[in-house]
Amino acid sequence: MNICTTATRALASSVFAMAGASALAQHPATGLGRGYPEKPVRLVVPFPPGGAADIMARQVAQKLTDALGAQFIVDNRAGAGGAIGAEYVSRAVPDGYTLLQSSASFMSINPHINTKLRYHPLTSFTPVILIGHAPNVLAAHPSLPVKSVKDLIGLAKARPGVLSFASSGTGTILHLTGEWFMQRANIRMLHVPYKGAAPAVIDTLAGQVTMLFAAYPSIAAQERAGKLKALAVTSLTRLDIAPHLPTMAEAAALPGFESNQWWGISGPAGLPAAIVTRLNAELDRILRGADIKQRFAVDGAEPDGGAPNDFAVYLRNDHGKWGEVIKTAGIKGE
Repeated sequence: MNICTTATRALASSVFAMAGASALAQHPATGLGRGYPEKPVRLVVPFPPGGAADIMARQVAQKLTDALGAQFIVDNRAGAGGAIGAEYVSRAVPDGYTLLQSSASFMSINPHINTKLRYHPLTSFTPVILIGHAPNVLAAHPSLPVKSVKDLIGLAKARPGVLSFASSGTGTILHLTGEWFMQRANIRMLHVPYKGAAPAVIDTLAGQVTMLFAAYPSIAAQERAGKLKALAVTSLTRLDIAPHLPTMAEAAALPGFESNQWWGISGPAGLPAAIVTRLNAELDRILRGADIKQRFAVDGAEPDGGAPNDFAVYLRNDHGKWGEVIKTAGIKGE
């Protein structure tokens, strides 16, 4: 009897010890391992491989792999302007092992045009960090008799509806930037949509269209060759790779004029705060590195970083701004 009692107590002690060890291995706030991440993390990029968004995601994923000791795998789920990948992540378990590279197109713009989306940019996700942004540049054909954005506005007011601007398609950020410019400057121009940025640049070079908004790297060579006249950048501060270009606020007295393609990291709604904090801290450190800044600059982008709430506020403001622009311009989904 004593032998059985002793054995029973020993077994019980062993079980309690194991339970205690298990409890210590769990994160007190999330119930997840203290060593998060303890297995590979999927970073969903809702665009095809090879583009700026994909390249940035792979740079960040490799840095996270090196920093956190678990593999961060880029999973390209392209389609529907980013909606397929976004919806996939919105339905994922909020355990930190499925993340989304969010961007302006399907978070700030498309939800105002496509009312059938199965996610909401402000409620279906947990903001982690703003990775970076790439402003646009206003560039005109050199034959246009203007030297500044102020000159351009004056000419457009004198010739309402005569000047034209190209974009990469209806409802794209390049189109909406032109619409917002017209709204802010109180001018009227003709919008000419193309299927992509490349043909828009080609026809502007040929003089078929008066001007366009475009990412600076896509027109930099043409500007240097004098084939396009770059007038201003659409960010709040000057672009590091084109410091000679004034901001729209400087060039046209349009304070607060900002139009950026941006990228961030988000998780599904309900992502535990401890995981958000861990990812944010590592990413913020990564984005301060000189190598990341140099790599982003190739695509005309600049790293951001900051706290999760900074990203949440940025997203909310960007989403609201483009919603008003779309409503005022009367843009409808096709």
